[in-house]
Amino acid sequence: MRSMLTKLERASGLDRVGDRIQSGVFAVLRGQRVRDFLHGVWLGHPLHPALVQLPVGAWVSGAILDLLPGQRRAATVLVAVGTASAVPAALAGANDWASLSREQRRVGLVHAMANTVGMALYAGSLAARLSGRHNVGRLLGFSGLAAASSGAYLGGHLAYKQAAGVNQGVHELHRIEDGWHPIAEVATLPESTLLTRQVDDVPVVVFRDGDEITVMLERCAHQSGPLGEGRVTRVDGRTCVVCPWHGSTFMLNGGEVVRGPAGTDQQVLPTRVVSGVLQTRLP
Repeated sequence: MRSMLTKLERASGLDRVGDRIQSGVFAVLRGQRVRDFLHGVWLGHPLHPALVQLPVGAWVSGAILDLLPGQRRAATVLVAVGTASAVPAALAGANDWASLSREQRRVGLVHAMANTVGMALYAGSLAARLSGRHNVGRLLGFSGLAAASSGAYLGGHLAYKQAAGVNQGVHELHRIEDGWHPIAEVATLPESTLLTRQVDDVPVVVFRDGDEITVMLERCAHQSGPLGEGRVTRVDGRTCVVCPWHGSTFMLNGGEVVRGPAGTDQQVLPTRVVSGVLQTRLP
């Protein structure tokens, strides 16, 4: 299985199909607000894994009821709920997938194909149940669950092995030792300018806005883009930094994500000034 997944990550032949689908996703989901909503910016957490809970839970519960006598109606309701709720989950997943790296998109493409097969089988299962062919409906349902489970396995590989959708900067915190670390003389920090400094070899962004000074991890939460090379902008009256790679935008005074594709906040470190020297530490 590990060998198969490694080959899948390197399957460049999938790129031709994947690139076309990616262009299609960007064409359909044009508005930034729509894409941010599907990324989960408003939630501060990726929306796709949250939405997936409903179809998976409904389908698994329906499969259990299919094994029990006298539960046809309840199982049919659960299959219907799972199939309907899989649509928004798939839409959010496609939106996230389009912003991943090429290797991640290859695995994500097969993940989506498996789930699409599962959705189609469950749609057929629902149609069979509603027409009174419950045995056919159960068979299609079990087949759909097998396909969706395969897709879920690939989704786990995306998240836990390829780190798709997770905060890419958090691991940097484990490289910083406890205690306060000097950053720079406050008097030397220019106004409204992004600076990159090091804390135990971990790059951080330093930004001064009057008496308010921000220190945040420099590697973007989305795909490790260099925020120190980004640009400062204003969003709804708030000063933000825009990642130069994919455009993820974070508030500079708190790290909250305000525009995707990042779905989680950027980590900000506590600060203090001692004898004119800016210091920072782990949260």
